Amino acid sequence: MSERTNATASRHARLAAHIFTFSVLLAWYLSSFVVPEYQLPGPLLVGERAGQFFSDWHDVQQMLASFGHILAAVAISFVIGSALALSAHYLKSTSTLVHGRISPFLNSFSGVAWIFLAVIWFSVGPFSVIFVITMVLIPFAVINMREGLISLDQELIEMSQSFTRRRGRQFRMVILPSLYPFIFATIRISFGVAWKVGLTAEFFAGGQGMGYMLSLAQNDFDSPLIFTVILIIVAFVYGFDRLVFAPIQKRLARHHAA
Repeated sequence: MSERTNATASRHARLAAHIFTFSVLLAWYLSSFVVPEYQLPGPLLVGERAGQFFSDWHDVQQMLASFGHILAAVAISFVIGSALALSAHYLKSTSTLVHGRISPFLNSFSGVAWIFLAVIWFSVGPFSVIFVITMVLIPFAVINMREGLISLDQELIEMSQSFTRRRGRQFRMVILPSLYPFIFATIRISFGVAWKVGLTAEFFAGGQGMGYMLSLAQNDFDSPLIFTVILIIVAFVYGFDRLVFAPIQKRLARHHAA
């Protein structure tokens, strides 16, 4: 009875989501007949522009450039943030420096301010974009990894010390697997935030990428291109979350539940 109830509730939830999506598309379609095209292009016009987007290698290159910026910044910020968190955890002399100085400073520093500094220091280009995204993401990595290190099972770690005195092996076999959920959460959060920051960084300091395309489209009043870029990013982030992150999260949940 409970399984049937859960299945019915799941169907109703999916139906409600589909109805909402259809309602938004219908409202968008009907509004396009009332609002000027340069303010709100219709879904058919945006769909046609999306087809042109993927048939133009220059546009595809801009999309790939954005993907490269995001992946590089997520990887770099994760490495730096994890190193800071590990340093503060195992070298107590650096704890105040990391959690009392570096992390609060980076967490409170404006992303727009990083853009201005990046343009001044490195000029306009991919390095500036990656730098800005990385600086914004580092606090997320530090905070998540810190929570993971705090929540480590100390009894399990003490027991592992009776099997080996080699710290490297203990970290690889015991500590690192215990941190997998927090590593995954850090990457998942960073990936979503990176797109929000990356578009702004590319808009002002990129010279290439999807944000740069938005800047050109704004100057040309090319509303279909603006909506196309937005929809591509939403579809990519949503698809990546559902097809990559969600299965990994389920697998980790089953493993750690067991």
